Amino acid sequence: MTTTSLQSPLHPLRECIAKVEAELARGASLSVVFLLEAIFEHALVLAASDIHINPVQEGLQVRMRIDGVLQNVYRLPAGIQAEVVARLKILSGLRTDEHFAAQDGRFRITRPSGELVDVRISIVPLYYGENAILRLLAGTAESFTLPKLGFTPHNQRAIEAALQKPYGMILATGPTGSGKTTTLYTLLRQLDAVATSIVTIEDPIEYAIAGVNQIQVQPRTGLTFATGLRSMLRQDPDTIMVGEIRDNETAGLAVNVSLTGHLVLSTLHTNDAATTLPRLLDMKVEPYLIASTVNIAIGQRLVRRLCIHCRTAMAVSPRAHDRISQFTAQDSIPIGAVVYAANGCGKCHHTGYQGRIGIHEVMTMSSDLRTLVLDLAPAHRLRERAIAEGMVPLVVDGFEKVQQGLTTIEEIFKLSHE
Repeated sequence: MTTTSLQSPLHPLRECIAKVEAELARGASLSVVFLLEAIFEHALVLAASDIHINPVQEGLQVRMRIDGVLQNVYRLPAGIQAEVVARLKILSGLRTDEHFAAQDGRFRITRPSGELVDVRISIVPLYYGENAILRLLAGTAESFTLPKLGFTPHNQRAIEAALQKPYGMILATGPTGSGKTTTLYTLLRQLDAVATSIVTIEDPIEYAIAGVNQIQVQPRTGLTFATGLRSMLRQDPDTIMVGEIRDNETAGLAVNVSLTGHLVLSTLHTNDAATTLPRLLDMKVEPYLIASTVNIAIGQRLVRRLCIHCRTAMAVSPRAHDRISQFTAQDSIPIGAVVYAANGCGKCHHTGYQGRIGIHEVMTMSSDLRTLVLDLAPAHRLRERAIAEGMVPLVVDGFEKVQQGLTTIEEIFKLSHE
């Protein structure tokens, strides 16, 4: 993996762009190294998770995803498009002479502080040129804990109990970008990597975990989730993590592996925890296998975390109370209760938010739920039974975090549109 070092703290990016435009105007030769360093460092200072470098008719539009929201940041002149993409390809070890095929790669940058940041890049050809999307993976898996991710003590106890079981499945569910893989990494770190053989198959490997054998999916060589899962069984594993259950074959293999004495962790794309079980049925997994192997299903989303430096107290209005009551108990947040609203200051770059936090629902398989699965009960009946047994729904967990001053009512209301 290529590593490049950022030579200074935050570059004056607007001045850099003006300099580039002046050089282009006089026909001077151009180096984009300085420009890309400025973009990388600016993104890291803003705590952006992604950088989008999009070719448009007028030039290159640079956008950054900050706290889950994509924002326009800068417009670069059209004359540097080829140089920018070529530099990114060189850093990623991609073919610089290929302009009409999708390419994926990764590289590493070193900040002036010494912090290493892994960068995943995807380049695809569009109408106006090649489009580059960069995912910034700052920090390490060692910094994650369940409380830091937003799990309540109640949910944490349920998950840790499932981790103690020698076999079965722990499934993290939710849409793309909801933090499922981060949750699985956090769970792997709680296992004893010395006394336990842990093998993962991922696409891509986001963080390196000490003591864990991590396999990267390689479709060109035939190494898929399904074929990799078969190979992993010959590696004498105790715990297996499958990055994602995408198809019927992988689902069937994962279930059978967990049935033969292995603890399997994986992710599924479902709307909530209860839909996990019917989703496995859709993947042609037999009901008795689902009932026998699934230990716990974790549904999750990410919401923006309030900036503690500028958040402002406010009282819940009757209108907000009525909307809240549609999703939770009538008096969970009474009229006049003190919650917090986003404001904006220099520390949060005037957004009112700083980082994100997870909201979760954790469904532990009980004998009643297993019976419902065997009876092919629909997701809403599974959900009702799980709530009756103590599962706290996603939205309710979200409003509890509103009361704690961690996020806003508006952030939770966004989930009601899903």
